[in-house]
Amino acid sequence: MSIESPQPTAGATTGAAGQLALQAVYLKDCSFEAPLGPRITGEWNPQIGLDLNTAVSVVDGEVHEVLLTVTVSAKAGEQTIFLVEVKQAGAFLMQNLAEPDFRRAAGVLCPGVLFPYARAVVSQLVSLGGFPQLLLPPVNFEALFAAGSAEPASPTKN
Repeated sequence: MSIESPQPTAGATTGAAGQLALQAVYLKDCSFEAPLGPRITGEWNPQIGLDLNTAVSVVDGEVHEVLLTVTVSAKAGEQTIFLVEVKQAGAFLMQNLAEPDFRRAAGVLCPGVLFPYARAVVSQLVSLGGFPQLLLPPVNFEALFAAGSAEPASPTKN
C-alpha cells in the first residue's frame, strides 16, 4: 500500500481543534476483465492477489478527495481467471489537522471508511462475471500505514 498526499493547508494551526468529516462517497472508476469468461476447467481454487493504493488530492480548500484503489486478481497457475479494479473515492473535510494527523486520516481513517464500499463493488462485479462470490477479508489500514510510513509520500494536486 502506498499513500500519496498533498501537504495540509496553510490554515492548519496547533491551537484549533482538528476536524475530519465525510462529505460524499462515490465510485470513481471500475473495471472487470475475464479473458476466458467463467469457463474454468478443474476445481475452483484460484490464487487471489490483492493490491491496495491510496491517493489524496485537494478538491477545494480544506476538502480533500481520498481515492482508494483496490485491485484483485485471480489466477490458476499462470492463467488469469479475472482481474478487478475498483477506485472508490470519498470527499473529506479536513480542517486544522497537523501533518501527522493529516497523514493518519488520509492513510488509515479515510480508507477504512471507503473499503467496505469497494469490497461490495468487487464482490458484485465478480458475481456478475459468472464466478463464485468473492468476499475480501477486512484490512488493517493501521498496520499497513505503520509499515508504509517509512516510505516518503509524493504530493499530488488536481
